[in-house]
Amino acid sequence: MRAALIIAGLLASVVQGSAATLDRVRDTGILTVAYRTDAKPYSYRDDNGQPAGYIVDLCREVVAAVRRTVGTEVKVNYVVAPADRRFEIVNQGHADILCDPSTVTLKRREIVDFSLPTFMDGAGVMSRDTKPVEKFEDLKGRRVGVLVGTTTERVLRSGLADLGIDAEVTTVTNHRAGIDLLTADRIDAYFGDRAILASFLQNDNLPGFRVAKHYFSLETYALALPRDDSAFRLLVDQTLARLYRSGKIRALMTKAFGQLPPDELLDSLIQINSLPD
Repeated sequence: MRAALIIAGLLASVVQGSAATLDRVRDTGILTVAYRTDAKPYSYRDDNGQPAGYIVDLCREVVAAVRRTVGTEVKVNYVVAPADRRFEIVNQGHADILCDPSTVTLKRREIVDFSLPTFMDGAGVMSRDTKPVEKFEDLKGRRVGVLVGTTTERVLRSGLADLGIDAEVTTVTNHRAGIDLLTADRIDAYFGDRAILASFLQNDNLPGFRVAKHYFSLETYALALPRDDSAFRLLVDQTLARLYRSGKIRALMTKAFGQLPPDELLDSLIQINSLPD
């Protein structure tokens, strides 16, 4: 009997833990969403000071689903997540969901869970037209910047090491700082997510600079969530799958990126993750 009670108690605690986020939102009426200010077009602060971007829009769809599920009005509390602390913010309970271009890795899954994939991108590089960088070998003896604590930094450092290329690497805490270093001629190239670099090139009017056509890595993005909260993760995955099945995901992509060229990898990601209810 005592053993049965212990097992029942453990099972009850598992069930309670699996619904922690939704229960807390139901009790408090608050859902905390973490976003980035410098990762346009994925996650950024717009001219009105409001969170914006493709992945932020995905999270707004999640917020709507949470409101329907808990049956009460839910206030959204937006918090800024620095790139080098974003996963700890979720892991330590300071945010319920991370809405930025987070690459899924096994190491990161030690501290957070991930949703279904949200996009595919990869590492790229911006440089001057007069000193173009298209491959790792072009960085020999050059100065290159990269966002600290990211998979892009790891790709850069491992690529340089594997090829025995000597380059001076400077880390920054946000993309704007890296672009400013590049335009001030304090570095020769800046590494980052290719879509983010393309957005800077387009929106900042940077004549004389280019983004390399070559991807230095291919990475799968997803929403970072609290670990071991299966009820909340299921709700998030259901929301994303419905966006994929309905085709609404295409409208959200066009809003953020403009008309994307045909992309077989992205098409496959959408098709594979159009899971039925």
